[in-house]
Amino acid sequence: MLGAHVSSQGGVALAPARGAALRASAIQLFTKTPNQWRERWPDAEQIARFRSEVARHKIDAVVSHDSYLINLASPEPVLRARSLESFKQELQRSSALGLRAVVSHPGNYMDDRGRGVERNARGYAECLESVPGDLEVWIEGTAGSGTALGSRFEELRELRNALPDRIRTRVGFCLDTAHLHAVGYDLANVARVWEEFDRVIGLDLLKCLHLNDSRAVAGSRVDRHEWIGEGRIGPEPFRRIMRDPDLERVVKIIETPKRGDPLRHDRRMLRRLRAYARGNTRVAAGV
Repeated sequence: MLGAHVSSQGGVALAPARGAALRASAIQLFTKTPNQWRERWPDAEQIARFRSEVARHKIDAVVSHDSYLINLASPEPVLRARSLESFKQELQRSSALGLRAVVSHPGNYMDDRGRGVERNARGYAECLESVPGDLEVWIEGTAGSGTALGSRFEELRELRNALPDRIRTRVGFCLDTAHLHAVGYDLANVARVWEEFDRVIGLDLLKCLHLNDSRAVAGSRVDRHEWIGEGRIGPEPFRRIMRDPDLERVVKIIETPKRGDPLRHDRRMLRRLRAYARGNTRVAAGV
């Protein structure tokens, strides 16, 4: 299950074909404009077409990413109320589209970390309870800037453990290699990173990986994505990830720079990752 974050410009029903053009078996998309509060819903015809296109192109895993504006950890009542409503609508849209999960950044606590964790967990629980079914939330580890929650595995565990039992089973995790690097996890010893995650949380709860190299220095808490193998992380951790049998079931999505030509560069990055999986270092170096 390997693919990319693809554009839903022109309507969500166009996204599966963009994934197919990449030979992707997994895609991530926005179901609405991520930097606006306006909630746009696909109509019934678009939803039916989207589901049909996913099946036609044989895409195994489709997930959405929530809005950048949502902050369920906020102590500010108006922002938190708006965030709750927006996240509920994200879950409702994703459920209607038949998606597997919504990838969600934890919020910024802004006042007290412990109270922020409690607010964030309470927000996830309230929103998931309002949208019954199989749709999951995959909490994404952050790069740890400012008061963002979820940069360390222990904090991700704390956030999930604060959920009621009936909701917790619908919550897993997404890790981003650029974020791990920014926080200071040593991806040169990537097997140890997975061992630590397994010890702290459990590898069975790792549902998704965002595969991105980084332009930032390790431990800088700066999130700057770069093409695979061409940043400060380098190719070797990605080779190991692509050949790790314990990660075979994990959905893998690239969010690497588009630089004016998303089709070309996403194809190039996915060819490189597939070459890593095959152990073909000559091809990987040239794509």
